[in-house]
Amino acid sequence: MQNPTKEISESEMIQIQIVPQRILNPETSEKLLTEIYNCGNIRRVLIQGSRIPAVVGYGPGKGQKVQHHLKKTLNIGGQEVEINVTLSKLYVEVYNKETADKIKEKCENVLPFPFEYYEGVFFKKHSTVVDYAKMGPDADDLLIGMSDPKASVDNIKFIEQKKSDNNC
Repeated sequence: MQNPTKEISESEMIQIQIVPQRILNPETSEKLLTEIYNCGNIRRVLIQGSRIPAVVGYGPGKGQKVQHHLKKTLNIGGQEVEINVTLSKLYVEVYNKETADKIKEKCENVLPFPFEYYEGVFFKKHSTVVDYAKMGPDADDLLIGMSDPKASVDNIKFIEQKKSDNNC
């Protein structure tokens, strides 16, 4: 994703942490993520939560496919995205304060229960040994710190951003 406004240093970008008091169901997750992406000026978004396994790992049903009601494919900005975790925490990096304020307003409108909203530093700013080992010396800055050290980089989903008309 390219910076739509001007060249902004990483220190000028605003990072947001949104922590709902409940785990979001797929419909609420889809609505919230769509509203956030409609605001534009988003650099990257990280969803954090408990993993929903694809198959039963142990017990009498070992190896059988898990049919979990929270595991659905979401439609975000016209793109189908399969989410393998429950949305219990959300990190967003934006290019300006106006977008951060709009995102907070969208959260207040979409979430029917309380949530915590923080601005601070939540993404790594520099490549670590793990990032170097996984992605090499020329890793994309957007990927740094975005995946679990034990997970493959393939679990990162890119959602193309449409041009915003700023009517977020």
